[in-house]
Amino acid sequence: MTMMFRTALAFAALLSLTACQKAEDAAFGQKVRAYLLAHPEVIEEAVTKLQANKEVEAAKVAKAGLVKHRKALENDPRDFVANPNGKITVIEFFDYRCGYCKTSAPEVLKIIAENPDVRFVFKDYPIFRGDSLLAAQSALSASAKPKTLVLYREFMAERALNEVSIDRHLRAAGVDPAQAKAAGRGAAVQQHLRDNWELAQSLGIDGTPAFIVGERMISGADIAALRAAIAEAKTGKLKTINQAQVDIAS
Repeated sequence: MTMMFRTALAFAALLSLTACQKAEDAAFGQKVRAYLLAHPEVIEEAVTKLQANKEVEAAKVAKAGLVKHRKALENDPRDFVANPNGKITVIEFFDYRCGYCKTSAPEVLKIIAENPDVRFVFKDYPIFRGDSLLAAQSALSASAKPKTLVLYREFMAERALNEVSIDRHLRAAGVDPAQAKAAGRGAAVQQHLRDNWELAQSLGIDGTPAFIVGERMISGADIAALRAAIAEAKTGKLKTINQAQVDIAS
């Protein structure tokens, strides 16, 4: 048998095998399609499992990020902190024009008033830009920052938050709007907002509100989950970020 003949036979066998394999793949694909059509709940189960896996992975990334950025989250001197002497820290990333932030704001203020042992760190995160950015810039100005709780309440309660209403609420709080807006456009406030933005992105926060208590992140206006996390932290059942750092290191 010549080399050319053997090569021809091998090539023919390969073609035959490939054709057979393709036929088998097609038949298998048809069986899978028929099964999925007959049992569509399997697709839902697969999607649910995929989402669960993604959430687990995101939680791992977030947990590591909470440890890495603990100081920036809890102790950035540029942030306004309610109840600064509290032993438990809660952080909120928020946007003054976010509907869910507006829904949760009265409960946030209630938590602050009812829990003097809870430090509440406000992280301006104006994801909607425009008037959201203007409100954040103004509130972070030196003259307005001492009035943060008042402005937070009024800005969140305002349905049509725009420059006119922002100015009105600033004046009502005893803050000169022109001065606050000018300072808000300054380099210091702009850098603060950029840092907040980068911090949120590093933690995978792409929406507001987002609350952090210890190593737990709560997305959305889930006040029940927020209160539960605070209660657990008070009893020592919820790990602090420091403890999470020990766990990851080990």
